[in-house]
Amino acid sequence: MSLDSEAGPSPPCSRDWFFPSPTFIHAPAASKTLTNPRRFSTASRISKSFISASRSPKPSPVNSFSTSTSSPRRDTKYAGIRRRVVFDRPTERLQKPDGLDNVSGTQSENVPDACDGIAVGKASSKMRFIAYPTDRIKFRWQMAFSVALLIIAFSSLLQKNLSFHSQVNDLRDQVVNLNMKLRACTLLDSMDDINSIPQQSDQLHNKSLKNSALIVSLALLSIPILVLKYVDYVSNSRRSTDNILEEVSLHKQLAYRVDVFLSVHPYAKPLALLVATLLLICLGGLALFGVTDDNLADCLWLSWTYVADSGNHANSEGMGPRLVSVSISFGGMLIFAMMLGLVSDSISEKLDSLRKGRSEVVEQNHTLILGWSDKLGSLLNQLSIANESLGGGIIVVMAERDKEEMELDIGKMEFDFKGTSVICRSGSPLILADLKKVSVSKARAIIILAEDGNADQSDARALRTVLSLTGVKEGLRGHIVVELSDLDNEVLVKLVGGDLVETVVAHDVIGRLMIQCARQPGLAQIWEDILGFENCEFYIKRWPQLDGMAFEDVLISFPDAIPCGIKAASHGGKIILNPDDSYILQEGDEVLVIAEDDDSYSPTTVPMQVWRGNLPKDFIVPKSAERILLCGWRRDMEDMIMVLDAFLAPESELWMFNEVAEKEREKKLIDGGLDVNRLVNISLVNREGNAVIRRHLESLPLESFDSILILADESVEDSAIQADSRSLATLLLIRDIQAKRLPYRETMVQQVYRGSFSQGSWIGEMQQASDKTVIISEILDPRTKNLLSMSKISDYVLSNELVSMALAMVAEDRQINDVLEELFAEEGNEMHIRQADLYLREGEELSFYEIVLRARQRREIVIGYRLGNTERAVINPPAKNEQRKWSIADVFVVIAEKE
Repeated sequence: MSLDSEAGPSPPCSRDWFFPSPTFIHAPAASKTLTNPRRFSTASRISKSFISASRSPKPSPVNSFSTSTSSPRRDTKYAGIRRRVVFDRPTERLQKPDGLDNVSGTQSENVPDACDGIAVGKASSKMRFIAYPTDRIKFRWQMAFSVALLIIAFSSLLQKNLSFHSQVNDLRDQVVNLNMKLRACTLLDSMDDINSIPQQSDQLHNKSLKNSALIVSLALLSIPILVLKYVDYVSNSRRSTDNILEEVSLHKQLAYRVDVFLSVHPYAKPLALLVATLLLICLGGLALFGVTDDNLADCLWLSWTYVADSGNHANSEGMGPRLVSVSISFGGMLIFAMMLGLVSDSISEKLDSLRKGRSEVVEQNHTLILGWSDKLGSLLNQLSIANESLGGGIIVVMAERDKEEMELDIGKMEFDFKGTSVICRSGSPLILADLKKVSVSKARAIIILAEDGNADQSDARALRTVLSLTGVKEGLRGHIVVELSDLDNEVLVKLVGGDLVETVVAHDVIGRLMIQCARQPGLAQIWEDILGFENCEFYIKRWPQLDGMAFEDVLISFPDAIPCGIKAASHGGKIILNPDDSYILQEGDEVLVIAEDDDSYSPTTVPMQVWRGNLPKDFIVPKSAERILLCGWRRDMEDMIMVLDAFLAPESELWMFNEVAEKEREKKLIDGGLDVNRLVNISLVNREGNAVIRRHLESLPLESFDSILILADESVEDSAIQADSRSLATLLLIRDIQAKRLPYRETMVQQVYRGSFSQGSWIGEMQQASDKTVIISEILDPRTKNLLSMSKISDYVLSNELVSMALAMVAEDRQINDVLEELFAEEGNEMHIRQADLYLREGEELSFYEIVLRARQRREIVIGYRLGNTERAVINPPAKNEQRKWSIADVFVVIAEKE
C-alpha cells in the first residue's frame, strides 16, 4: 500500500528539508561551478522492497520515492528526513537550478522549500566570498546564530522523525489487517458464488411454478365461459324445425336442475355462496402467486383481504399485481353484494314468517283453539278467568286468517286477560304440518270451533279436523272438544274420535235452554252464573275423609260448596247427579260440587244442630195447556218441537211465525226427522210473515201467548249484529202491540224506577205487558245484552256466550260435559226455580242447611236463592249455617228431576 500525503502533516517549508532517495545522495560530486545541474528524472521509481511489502504479509522497512508527474494520484516517497538550516547571504543571491523545473506539479506543491534548500546547499560549497572586515564579523555572528538555529531545527526534526516512524508502523499494522480482511472477503465471495448456483436454479424453478400458477388461474376462469358457450352451442344444434316434438334444450335443463337444487335444499344458497367465495380466493391467490414474489400462503391470505375489503388493493405495485388485485376486489364486491342480498332475504323471510304466524309454538300444557268464529271472544274471556288462579296460562289460536288481523281483532276485545297470553298462528287444522307447528301433541285441551255458515259444511270440516288430530303420530296428551251445529252429526264425530272427543251441540243446547227459560223466567241468568268462571261452577274432586259417609251428610259438610252428585267408581266412573240420601260414598268415589274455585272449598265436620223440619205443603206440578209463539226459523226447529212436546201439557199450541213457506217448512221438518202426526201434547199452527214488519205481527194474537221465543233467524245468523238488530226490532214491536191491546191500569203501575225509565212512559207499558207474557230473545252479540238489561222488558239468552262458557268448562274438565248433557236432556235432572212457600212459612227463620235438608224430602238439591227484593240469584251462598228470616216472595234454585 502506498503512503499518501494524508498519513501525516508536511513539515513547514522554512524549517524542514526533505532528503531524496539514496541514489541521489551518493551520486558523484559535480564540479564546483554548477554549470549543468542534474535534473530529476520524470520516471516513476518504486523500490522493490515496497512492492514486496505490499504483497507479503510481513512489511519491509524500505521506502521509495517517485518524482513522476504522469499520475496525479502518486505522492512522493521519502527514504528519510534530515534537517538543515540555510542562511541567505546578503551579498549574493541564491539561484534555483533549472533542473528543478521538471519536478511534478504535485511534488512541487508539497515540498517547494525543500527543493530550494537542496539547490542552495550544493551551490554554497562552490561560491566565492569577498572578504571585508566588517562583513567577517557579521558573518561570524550570523554563522553562530545559524548554528544555534540549526541545532534547534535538528532536534525538532529528530523528534518528528520518531513520531513519523511510530505512525508508519501503525499504518503498516492497519494495512496488514486490511489485507487479511480483503482475503477473507475474497474467500466469502467465492463461497457465495458457489452457493448462488443452487439458488439461481431454485429461482428458475419458482419462476416456472409462478408462471404455471398464473396459467392455471386463467384457465380456471375461462372454464365457465367455455361451458356456457358449449351449452348454447349444443342447445342451438339440437333445435330442428322438422321435428314435431319439441325437445327441451340443454340450457333449460341445466337451469331447471339448478332451480330444483336451490328450491329443495334449504341451505343451497349459502353453500353456493361459500363455494363461490372459496373459488375466488383460490383463483386470486394463484394469480397473485404468479405475478408477485410472495409464497402461496401469503398470496392466498392477500387474496382474502382483497375479497373482504376492496380498498386493500390500493397498496399494490406493478401492473400485474394491480390488475389481479382489482379483479379480486371486483369479485369480492360481487360476493359481498350477493351475501348481503341473501342475508337480507333471510331476515325478510323470517320477519314475514313471524308476521304471518308460520313459526313453531314451543309450549306445553296449553289450550289450543282451532278455527275462528264470533264465540272466540267469550271463549278467551272464560279461559282467562279459569287460568287466573294459576297465575295465567297459554292459549294458542290457529285459524286460516292472517296473524296480524287475528291479533288486531283480539286486541279490540274489551276484557282483561288476567295474565293469560294469547298466541296466534295462521294455518289450516286439516294439515298435519300446521298442527305440529302449534304443538298439538302437548296441548292439554283442543277446542274445535264451528264455522259460521252452513251447518252441514261446518260439521263436515270439524269431522275432518278430528281425523287430522287422530292422525298425529306423537299422540295427543289432552282431549278434544268439538262444537257441532247439528245434533245428527254428533254420533259420527264420536265414532271417529273415540274416547278423545267431547261434543257440544251449540244449537241443541241453546234451543233447550231457551225452552227452559221460557217456562221458568230468570233461569237464563242462573245458567250464566253456573256456566261462567266468574262466579261458581262445577268441580269434581275426591275426598278420602268422606268415605263411608251418606250423601245426606255430605250435603252439609261443605261450608263453601254445594254437593250435587257423585262420580261412582263402582259404576265405571259414571256421574250420578242428585243421588239418593242413602248412597254411601265408597273408596274411589269423587264428589261433584258447585264452588267458586277448585281450591276454595274443603269438607268439614257435620254440624250437629241442623233441624230438618217438615214441608209446609205438597208440590203439585201444574198441568195446564199453554200457547207458545216461535218467531223466526232455526235449522234445529224439529228438535225444539220435540222438546216442547215432552215438556208441555196436552192440548198446548205451538205457533210458528217466519218467512219460510208453509210447504217448504213441512218439508224441512220431515227431512229433520220430525213426524207431525206423532206429536202428543202440542199442535202446530203455521203463520207466514216478516217478524220486523208491524202489520204482519198485528195479525197474530200476541196478547194471548204465555211465552214468546224470538229466535236468531237462519237467514241472518251469520251476522251477529244483524241478527241482534232483527231480534230487538221484533221484541219492541211485540211489546208495543201487547201494551196497546192489554187494558192499561194505572193503579198496577207502582212508583218503581227501572233503570232510567219512569212511570207512565212507553217502557212502563211494555213492562206491564211483560208481566202477562214471557218473552225470551236469542242474542248473539254480548254487547246487545246491555240494552235489554236496562229496559227490563224481556229476558234473553246469550247463545254464543253460553256456548263459549260450556266449551271452556268442558275444556278445563271433560267430565263436566256429562253433567251438562244431563241438565239439558229431555230426561233426568234439570234446573228449576221453586217458590219459597214450598219449603217454609212466612217469617220463618231457618238456615240454608235446614232448607237443603227440607228440599231433600222431595229429592231436590237447593243450590241457591233469589230474594224477593233483588234481581239476581245467589248461587252457593256463604254462611250456610246462619239463621235468617225468609219470605214467601223469595225463590229457590234447585236441581230436580223433570216432572
